Amino acid sequence: MKIRRALATAVAAAVTAPVMLLSVTPAFADTKPVAQTENKSSKPTIKELEAAAAEAQKAYDQAVLAKADALLVLKETLDALDTTHPLAVAAAAAEQAAKDAATAKTNADQAVTAAKAALEALTEEATEKEKADAEAAVAAAEATAATAATAKTAADTKAAEADEARDDARVAAARAYGVFGKAVDDALAAKIAADAALAQAKKEAEEEGEDCEPEQGLTAEVTGLPTKLVAGTTTAFSIRVTNGSDRQMDEVVAYTGVHATDKSGLKDTGKFFRLQWSSESSPKWKNVEHDYIDAVGALKPGARTDLKMRLTLDKATPAGNGVAFIAADFYNEDGSCGGTPGADMYEFDVKAAGSKPGKTEDAKPKPKPSTTTGSGGNGSGHQPQGSTSGTPASNGSLAATGSSSATTSIALAGGAAVLLGAAAVFVVRRRKTGSDA
Repeated sequence: MKIRRALATAVAAAVTAPVMLLSVTPAFADTKPVAQTENKSSKPTIKELEAAAAEAQKAYDQAVLAKADALLVLKETLDALDTTHPLAVAAAAAEQAAKDAATAKTNADQAVTAAKAALEALTEEATEKEKADAEAAVAAAEATAATAATAKTAADTKAAEADEARDDARVAAARAYGVFGKAVDDALAAKIAADAALAQAKKEAEEEGEDCEPEQGLTAEVTGLPTKLVAGTTTAFSIRVTNGSDRQMDEVVAYTGVHATDKSGLKDTGKFFRLQWSSESSPKWKNVEHDYIDAVGALKPGARTDLKMRLTLDKATPAGNGVAFIAADFYNEDGSCGGTPGADMYEFDVKAAGSKPGKTEDAKPKPKPSTTTGSGGNGSGHQPQGSTSGTPASNGSLAATGSSSATTSIALAGGAAVLLGAAAVFVVRRRKTGSDA
């Protein structure tokens, strides 16, 4: 690994010249994401905070990997300092020289003792020459001993210096590793701070989400969805999302929900439906998850984009009635948000497998009921446009709002709650500005 080689170079530099450590290791230890260090006068957007959190996570992951590699390098360095490293070889040689010097001194001291004993052992009968030779032997032994003592002192000093140099290298290697440990701690602290900032921003956005306003210029229109569908078949249609306003929309999200019951209106048959989408930027077919399609992206004023859709009905799908809800929301980096003034509702009949649909037309959106005051489902005292009321009686009847037998059938099964739930999705989403986009 490149990082491994770079770490080895850093530690080697620290071992041979510890002062270099200060200029080498920061290149690997600087794990703070750029997004966290920039000083911005304006409040960061959720998208910016998400990017900062992602960078902080990446920096933390890199710091953890670097620390793991640094630990391996540390172990290798310490092993080498005990065996093959030049400092280890020098220390071993100095220690051996000190041992040899100590042995030489011991032998020299013993020679002095023996020479003195020989001198003392001379009797009165010894000749002057014998006495002079014995005294010369003592002097020579003492001189040799003094030289051995000096050599031993020098060897001991060199051995101590060699050991100290090796210990300093061990300390330098440990300090080099410690830098990476601190880098992990710093990166973790930055990650925690970035995550906390993002969570706080999302919480504030959720609390402030009610500021999102309906945008008449944002439309989501369906084409090609027939009024009659047959079980066991797949129907292709499309959704065109258009920014007809005069402002930029940084992130546009489409909503597509399909609900159905059998003819009695008592049984939800939605489990037999599979709704999929694709687009130019994402041509592979994907299942619609939680009724959201987040592939719309940004739309400039006057821009539009088309989403390909296909709705597959299982062969076991019972005959009955269904509705499709279509809408869109937008979220901008400056915190502004909004969406279509409610969900357009497209009704269709479901025919049993093998049926002939006969002549059929494209489904058209049903007129949205007007906004009424009262205790609506959004908690604001107003009922959102495009939703039905809490009970059929509150507006006289579902049929009075322009709904057909399909909606009436669903209502008989408590489908009013289904319709309300779909409309309430938009109220909730707009309260969660940015968190689900």
